[in-house]
Amino acid sequence: MTKPHVPLRLTVDLPAIQANWRWLDRMSGGAACGAAVKANAYGLGAEKVVKALLDAGCRDFFVTTWSEAQPILHLLENASLSLLHGVSREDVADVAAAPSGVRPILNSLQQIARWKEAAPGRPCDVMIDTGMNRLGLSPEEALSGALSGLDVDILLSHLASADEDVPQNERQLRTFETVASQVAVKRRSLSNSAGILLGSDYHFDLTRPGLALYGGIPRKEGQGHIRPAFKVEAQVVQRRTVRAGDTIGYNATFTAPRDMEIAIVNVGYADGYLRCFSNIGEARVAGETVPVLGRVSMDLTAVQVPVASSLDEGDWVEIQLDLPKASAQSGLSQYEVLTLLGSRYSRGTLVG
Repeated sequence: MTKPHVPLRLTVDLPAIQANWRWLDRMSGGAACGAAVKANAYGLGAEKVVKALLDAGCRDFFVTTWSEAQPILHLLENASLSLLHGVSREDVADVAAAPSGVRPILNSLQQIARWKEAAPGRPCDVMIDTGMNRLGLSPEEALSGALSGLDVDILLSHLASADEDVPQNERQLRTFETVASQVAVKRRSLSNSAGILLGSDYHFDLTRPGLALYGGIPRKEGQGHIRPAFKVEAQVVQRRTVRAGDTIGYNATFTAPRDMEIAIVNVGYADGYLRCFSNIGEARVAGETVPVLGRVSMDLTAVQVPVASSLDEGDWVEIQLDLPKASAQSGLSQYEVLTLLGSRYSRGTLVG
C-alpha cells in the first residue's frame, strides 16, 4: 500500500531558525544562548530543530517534562537538557539515571527533598519565583538553607511581562539579583526571548529564547531581525463561482458584493487554523494576498481567487501565518498561533 496523500503541509525553515538563534546569541552579549524546545519545539518538530540548533552552536536546551526529553536524548552528547517542571514522584528514578547532561529544574521544597533522596550529589537546576507566581521557590525559601547540599548548575527565574515596558521587569530583576548573590550556583538565567531584548542587565550567564527562534517577534526590537520559520499550505478541494448576494459558510457571515471566484481549501480549526480567522485571515494565491471569506470550518476554509488566476482543484494555497500579523488579526497570542498547528499536516523541512 502506498503512503496516503496528505492535502496539508507544514514546511519548517531550519536555516531561518538557525539564523534567529545566531541573532539572539549576539543580542545575549557575553551570556550563552540556549533554546526552549518544549512542546515539540513549539510544534515544529523537536528532533529536527535540536539538530539544527546544535549545528548552529547551541548547547543548552529546555523542555517541560521527562516525557518530552525522550525523543531528543540521543542527540545531546555534548549539550545539557533542563526539565522545566522538575521531577515528579513518577519520574524521579528515571531522571536520576538519565545521561549526565539532563537536569531537573527544582521548583518546590518537595522536589528538592525528592531529588536529594533519589540523586544525592547529582547536579540540578533551581527555579526562583520573583513575582510571576507560577513555578519556583519563594526568595525566602531559597535563602532559608533549602539549597544546602544541592549541586546547582543554573539558578533561573522567569519574567512575567518582558514584552512590555513595565516596572514589574525591574522588580523581578532586583529580586533575582538579591537571591543569586547569596546562593552558590554555577550559572544564572532570567531572560526568555523578550527578556534578551530588554538589555544586558537581564542577560546574566545564560538566556533561553523560545518564541523568537520560531519567527515570533516578542518586542519591537526584533523587527527586521527575526525571520519567519515555517510555512503552511493547503490544497484546493473545489473552485466555485459565488454570485452577487450569495453567502459563504456557516451562519452566512459573508455576503458576496459581486460575482466572485472562490477556492475551498483543505484547512480548518481542526488543524489549528481557528474560527477567529473567519473573514480576517489571508492566503497567498498566484503571488497575491487574498482574504478568507466567511467562517472557518473544522476542515475547510474559503478564500478569494484573483480574477485572472488559473487556480484549480489540487493546487496549493499558502495560508498566511506570519506570527505577529496573525496574532494581531486573530486576538490569539503568537505562542497560540504557533503551537495550535495540528497533527494532520505532512511535515517537511528546508535545510541550508
